[in-house]
Amino acid sequence: MKEELYTDSFENEEEKPVDYKAILMEYLMYWPWIVGCAAAALIICFIYLRFQTPVYNVNATVLIKESDPKQGGFGSGMIEDMQSLGMISMASKFDNEVEIIQSRNLVQKVVEKQNLYIHYAQKRSFGYPTEPYKNSPVSVWMTPQEAQKLYAPLKMEITRQPDGSADVTARYVSEREGDEQETTQHFDKLPAVLNLPVGVVTLADNTLPKDTLAKAPEIKEALAVEATIQSPVSVAAGYKARLSAEPTSKTTSIVALNLNETNTARAADFINTLVALYNEDANNDKNEVASKTAEFIDGRIQIINKELGTTEAELASYKQQAGLTDLTSDAQLALQENSQYTQKRAENSTQLRLVEFLQGYINNPENEWEVIPANVGLSDQGLSSAIDNYNQMLIERKRLLHTSSENNPAVKTLDAGIRAMRVNVQTTVESVKKGLLITQSDLNRQAERYESRISSAPQQERELVSIARQQEIKANLYLMLLQKREENAITLAATANNGRIINTPMASSAPVSPNGKMFYLIALILGIAAPVGFLYLRNLLKFRIETRTDIEKITSIPVIGDVPHTDLSKENPIVIRENKNDLMEEIYRSVRTNVQYMLRPGEKVILFTSTTSGEGKSFNAGNLAVSLAYMGKKVIIVGMDIRKPGLNKVFRLSRKERGITQYLADPTLPLESLWQQSEVSPNLYILPGGQVPPNPTELVERDALKKAIDTLRERFDYVILDTAPIGMVTDTQIIARQADMSIYVCRADYTQKADFEIVNALRAEKKLPNMCILLNDIDMNKRQNGYYYGYGKYGKYGKYGYGKKYGYGYGYGYGK
Repeated sequence: MKEELYTDSFENEEEKPVDYKAILMEYLMYWPWIVGCAAAALIICFIYLRFQTPVYNVNATVLIKESDPKQGGFGSGMIEDMQSLGMISMASKFDNEVEIIQSRNLVQKVVEKQNLYIHYAQKRSFGYPTEPYKNSPVSVWMTPQEAQKLYAPLKMEITRQPDGSADVTARYVSEREGDEQETTQHFDKLPAVLNLPVGVVTLADNTLPKDTLAKAPEIKEALAVEATIQSPVSVAAGYKARLSAEPTSKTTSIVALNLNETNTARAADFINTLVALYNEDANNDKNEVASKTAEFIDGRIQIINKELGTTEAELASYKQQAGLTDLTSDAQLALQENSQYTQKRAENSTQLRLVEFLQGYINNPENEWEVIPANVGLSDQGLSSAIDNYNQMLIERKRLLHTSSENNPAVKTLDAGIRAMRVNVQTTVESVKKGLLITQSDLNRQAERYESRISSAPQQERELVSIARQQEIKANLYLMLLQKREENAITLAATANNGRIINTPMASSAPVSPNGKMFYLIALILGIAAPVGFLYLRNLLKFRIETRTDIEKITSIPVIGDVPHTDLSKENPIVIRENKNDLMEEIYRSVRTNVQYMLRPGEKVILFTSTTSGEGKSFNAGNLAVSLAYMGKKVIIVGMDIRKPGLNKVFRLSRKERGITQYLADPTLPLESLWQQSEVSPNLYILPGGQVPPNPTELVERDALKKAIDTLRERFDYVILDTAPIGMVTDTQIIARQADMSIYVCRADYTQKADFEIVNALRAEKKLPNMCILLNDIDMNKRQNGYYYGYGKYGKYGKYGYGKKYGYGYGYGYGK
């Protein structure tokens, strides 16, 4: 059964699975440090969040109204054709409005109107500063034009004293790439004006009541506030970055406005003002034609008013000079027919003058991209319709330019249509003018026929009629212009807003930044990961063996025992006593049991070696020999480290004692004459190394060594060979041919992990028989070692209990 356990155990090794439980327990030994680091990380996170100003999300929804499809005309038809050809998306107008409502220029208008480029803050003893929006004890103001010229933010610290005075400290940069300058000034009373090289700042006391008759509140302590004035462009850029406008769905024209802001009231005011200014700009675009028409009508009214006043004065003067009060009935009958043509001539003249005015306005290069005055009283419906379509195309072009450039294909296509439409309007105006001139000639011919009938009338009558005709023409034209001005004013007043707020601005209940839960989670993870990572790196960088686990990670050679450090070895290297149950006795009993299990029947020779000197092979060989002797077995320990004998020190022998070297040099000597009985136990015998020979390697290669080992096998139950460090000389490899078992001694915090390359190579090449490892000199004061050795019934040994992994078990470390 035993043979099956260890036969070919070194040849058929399998890779060891990772012992996650052991790794977990190794880290849990440091749980106070891990818990402390996690608690420290959470405390640091709490302090950090305490000084971070929370940012809230304020959202609102706005309905964007679409244009009236009933407007029709040439411009709208052309746009529909362009949409059908795929040159303009059906949703392009709505997309344009979404871009316009979050454009930089519109956001900057809001910033300037709401004075958002001026920021206030009040410090607190512990936590982030508060923002007194609209309730700052002292307010400051600088014009947007001066604020735009600031090279760096203007920072002001204002302290309002209980007596109404104020101390102001301003920090600013007066030139590009210049150093920060500071100005301090005291004001006995507010309001006041602070003149700085970068601009003029006005200060006002907001604690005073607006009603001058009301009593001012009593202030018993100084009020401090910090004001920062920045460039409106930079502030607008910040707001634009935090503002988002997204359609709520693909089938509606509703926009969701979201703004991240530290002050919810300020965010709500920003969104409301943004929509109001958006509607104002949209209405200005819609009313551009009516505004141009109003300017044209007002100009013509002023001119006609002067001409009408002149004509009336001339008529009154003529009647006074001629003494005329009424026309005769004959003259009335004669003029009755002529008056009809006179009226027609007046109407024709009015239309002709209007057409000439429009022709001059259109042909003026300065008005190439301006709308043409409409609704001025033209009787020709074709010309009025052409002017309306032309104006509609110009308005659509300006709307497109809000979100695109002149190089946009849609804009270029629309420009071509506008030019063609302008030529069409010019042609129509010229055609209407020619028609009016023809009509004027016909009317003049008819009028001349009737005027011949009154040629015999007195000269005064003809002159009176002429003056009256001019008065009538100008009076009719003046009344018509007044009527058109009122109609145009109604058009301006009836313009509807382009956007309407559906859901008023509302802030989120919890801040969106910083995310407290996420920060605490990250802090907890970092608080745990930092000590764990430190322990992992520390273990990774360790180059010496510390525990049994370190050995098991780098080799599969079985470990038969762990020998702790003891101060008893300073008094006597033999640290175990007979019939005692202290720590060291139990340790070597465990080692003894494991050694007995590993030896086959009839095997007796046990070899002790190590990588270098100082690892405790002689110490452990001697104490194991004593433990076997206490068991009643006849044991001999042989000092085969003939270069540097160590048994003399362990058993306090004279270095001049004869030993194995004498027998190897002269095999004729009786071997039993060289060993001696130990004083520790009558069952223990010692065969020292003897004198150091000049040729130790040649001595151990002689047949005398085999003869001596065979003799010892016959006379003793166990033969323990204390050999030289195998990593330094080759003697041990030669001696190992005579051994049945090899115990490789490693010393905690002394043997390097790299030395196990030699150990694994020796095992792979089978240079040491039945190989196992004994870990020596473990420091039990270390946490990981105390973990391995402490448990229940061995509590009297303090933390030096044992048996968690091996105890008194048999065959640990080999077989499957």
